[in-house]
Amino acid sequence: MKPAGWWRRRSLRARLTLITSAGLAVALALAAVLLASAVRSALINGLDVSARQGATEVAALLNQGRLPSPVPVPPDTVTVQVLDASGRVVNVSPGADRLVPMLPPAQARAAARSGQARMLAGPPLGMPSLLRVVAVPASGRHVVIAAASFAQVHESLATLARALFVGTPLLFGLLALAIWLVTGYTLRPIAALRRGAAEVTGTGGPRALPVPPARDEVRSLAVTLNDMLSRLAEAQQRQRDLVSDTAHELRSPIASIRAQLEVALDHPDGLDWAETARDVHADTLRLARLAEDLLLLARLDGQPLRRTAVDLCALCRSAAAGYATARVPVRASVSSSEACEVAGDPDALRRLLVNLLDNAVRHAASQVCVSVRSEAGWAVLTVTDDGPGIPAADRERVFGRFTRLDNARDRTGEEGAGLGLAIVRSTAEAHGGSASLGDAVSVSSPVSPGDAVSPGDAVSPGDAVSPGDATGPGLRVVVRLPLTA
Repeated sequence: MKPAGWWRRRSLRARLTLITSAGLAVALALAAVLLASAVRSALINGLDVSARQGATEVAALLNQGRLPSPVPVPPDTVTVQVLDASGRVVNVSPGADRLVPMLPPAQARAAARSGQARMLAGPPLGMPSLLRVVAVPASGRHVVIAAASFAQVHESLATLARALFVGTPLLFGLLALAIWLVTGYTLRPIAALRRGAAEVTGTGGPRALPVPPARDEVRSLAVTLNDMLSRLAEAQQRQRDLVSDTAHELRSPIASIRAQLEVALDHPDGLDWAETARDVHADTLRLARLAEDLLLLARLDGQPLRRTAVDLCALCRSAAAGYATARVPVRASVSSSEACEVAGDPDALRRLLVNLLDNAVRHAASQVCVSVRSEAGWAVLTVTDDGPGIPAADRERVFGRFTRLDNARDRTGEEGAGLGLAIVRSTAEAHGGSASLGDAVSVSSPVSPGDAVSPGDAVSPGDAVSPGDATGPGLRVVVRLPLTA
């Protein structure tokens, strides 16, 4: 098994604990080594100071000519030897060797000059354990050598080593356990999020995940996930509503086709087959339009649009010209010298405009006006009619899919699927724009229904539709699209 694979299979808690524990182990080991070194240095320095102080006192007595024989030994000093200029031992402390100096004369004088202490093995000189030896110069080229036992320091260092050997692993284990527990406590909100997500997966319905009280990254994650689940729930509900509404819309024409065909099959001799064919054909066209609208909405929701430069002014003139035989005249209020180019899908934008014009022609009392103008980096497309209009409370609702107002089906007897304005807004938003509704604005030059107005004729962009004999305030649909740079 590769180490990398083994490591990746560990839990986040285990990996955090292992990484932190490894760093902690290195830190404790370095701390133990530094502590032992510092204590050893301090103890040896104290021993050297004690031995040098004893040697300095003996040298002071020697300089004053009051050094007794044998040399009095300070409490912390084991042995003292006094060497003369020739290197012979001339005075010693009780029990010290009078023949062999602890340090050769040359080394003793070098040590006296440098002031450095030396480690000396005691058994070859008939002394116990290790010794710490210092040398101090005195008058008459004498050298005082003092030695202190290293045994106490050695015992102290051994005791410290045993304590570190036992205490450091124990402390490491306690800290590693604390890290494990603290990491688990810290990751508890994530575990709660995981359990909440598992419940969501098990139930199949989005629900809110638990949000921890601490204002940290985990809380931000929980809030973000809840926002995502909320949007998913809304999308799921919209999908259910769409499926339900689609099924309802499909049921009517299918039921009509089925009923007419069943009647025709049951009574073939007493039926006008031409009329039945026309009715079935009308229902089939309704089904085809519904299928095309649904496919267009699916394409707008899920696929990027192909974008080319589209001149909205030319598009409006061309679309208005297609309504020459409409029940009311359609005026194109577009400046011939102005071009409003947007980056978009020509077919989708034409469908947007046709939906608006179809809706306006269906409900207009006397005429429809379509205009385009540029405004602060936006192309503003406006379609205005002088029909009954839409109440302000319903102007956002009608952009929903399969939304129809009761009065919208009463003027001509034609019943749409309620997808026209939904396609308009989806198309506008797919192009980075927006669509909104408002009341129509009248001008002082009304155009009566009997006037001869050629569809597609260019008039001034400031013109609008007069209410004429309208039964309501009229409706103005405004679509804003970003102009090409």
